[in-house]
Amino acid sequence: MNVSRPSVHPVEAPPLTDLAAQNALRVRMKDVQGMPGTTGGLVLRLCQLGFAAISLSVMATTSDFPSVTAFCYLVAAVSVQCVWSLSLAIVDVYALSVRRSLRNCKVVGFFTIGDGITSTLTFAAACASAGITVLIANDLNKCDVNHCKRFETATAMAFISWFAVSPSFLLNFWSLASR
Repeated sequence: MNVSRPSVHPVEAPPLTDLAAQNALRVRMKDVQGMPGTTGGLVLRLCQLGFAAISLSVMATTSDFPSVTAFCYLVAAVSVQCVWSLSLAIVDVYALSVRRSLRNCKVVGFFTIGDGITSTLTFAAACASAGITVLIANDLNKCDVNHCKRFETATAMAFISWFAVSPSFLLNFWSLASR
């Protein structure tokens, strides 16, 4: 049997016509601002980092936050958020400086999983801290002996940090799902 197989005798692809070349160029998705490697993504990372750092510093300056587990959890969650956001901000700065696209499936998957975990941790910690803050302020009326304003400020900054993480997670997840 003398049948020619493509692996033995490779067949060259026919040259692209102008219409086929234009269609091939349109297949690539545009970089949406807010995704990794864009200036919008860098701004979101810096906002996440800034608000999480403010929440961490406000909570850490109070003397009695270790006595409440929810506040300790908030400090741990925003600490993780700070480290994550700082590391990805550095990656975004590098990608922007060398004009590199971060549209690799594995990289986007890593960013999506990390954003999902840190946003869940930050949101849960902010909700728990808000519950304790409401308990102290409204139900127990013990704001005069506690640092209610600092607790409220730290909780609000954690919520704002979560609001900045959510678009990053959703855009990365959308990009990953649309492949």
